Amino acid sequence: MFESVQGVEARLQEIERELCTPEAAADAKHFAALMREAKHLRPIADAYAAYKKAEADRDAARELLAESGADRELRDMAAEECRAAEEKLEKLEQDLRVLLLPHDPNDDKNVILEIRAGAGGDEAALFAARLFRMYSMYAEARGWKLEVVGASETQLGGFKEISCIIEGEGAYSRLKFESGVHRVQRVPETESQGRIHTSTATVAVLPEAEEVEFELDPADLQIDVFRSSGAGGQKVNKTSSAIRVTHLPTGMVVECQDERSQYRNKDKALAVLRARLYEIERKKQEAEIAGERRSQVGTGDRSERIRTYNFPQGRVTDHRIGLTLYKLEAVLDGDLDEIIDALLAADAAEKLQNAGA
Repeated sequence: MFESVQGVEARLQEIERELCTPEAAADAKHFAALMREAKHLRPIADAYAAYKKAEADRDAARELLAESGADRELRDMAAEECRAAEEKLEKLEQDLRVLLLPHDPNDDKNVILEIRAGAGGDEAALFAARLFRMYSMYAEARGWKLEVVGASETQLGGFKEISCIIEGEGAYSRLKFESGVHRVQRVPETESQGRIHTSTATVAVLPEAEEVEFELDPADLQIDVFRSSGAGGQKVNKTSSAIRVTHLPTGMVVECQDERSQYRNKDKALAVLRARLYEIERKKQEAEIAGERRSQVGTGDRSERIRTYNFPQGRVTDHRIGLTLYKLEAVLDGDLDEIIDALLAADAAEKLQNAGA
């Protein structure tokens, strides 16, 4: 492990030297790539520096303990310092093992978030809208930018489906475990007898693919322009600025009518299409690599129920890690960090176990 850490230190020093050169400054893409790599390596180097300091502290305390002339009070103090340093070393060694786990290359990317109502009719559409509000509030709390790409609304204010782009540091790394079926149990407002209904919504979290990673062939695209439309007499853009992009080889269709600009709608629609096709290709490559496990808690299959939101009991349960929190309203108001941190910790523990740590 420590040979790997020393290699990280050497690479970080090499990157920092290269960043100071005129050649790196002149190439914006290369400069950005170096900055991203340095950002990933620096926490490892910092943890190793802390480890070496704790090691030095422990060795100094041991030397003091070995001195026969030291008085008892000094020896007791040295023994306490030695214990504290050894505890710190143990924790830092575990931290380093986690930091050295294979880095998901998508972690630093922006996100295409898609939410679709599942079983439950109007109630499912209302739940989809509540989930969108939850993720919007979480994005706002973390300082991320959220832009709606397209939405299909219902008369009651729900969403049959809604998709958006979330831009911000660590967006995919924090949201990637949200993919799957979310279930709600509650008494709908339209229910006169107080019966609890169960509805579902599907969430898909896709890393935004850059053009250099997944190039779309213009010959494979059919692009149609049409007028925007809205639900319930909503004021809409009357110009023909909405865009429908069809990927002919797969039949995949993406619509965007959120912007008044035809060009902005086209850019957003192509970003969503690129992300969907990139995700298909990524899964295909993962399946072809023998013995490789997906870096996700559970299978990540969209048919898998991952979380239940139970209103009568005020609880949220994530079924993949058996975590139950009795703060439903706070979670639905965007307080997701406790769940996400637990999922990240479970993922790291699983990777360590698979690595034989």
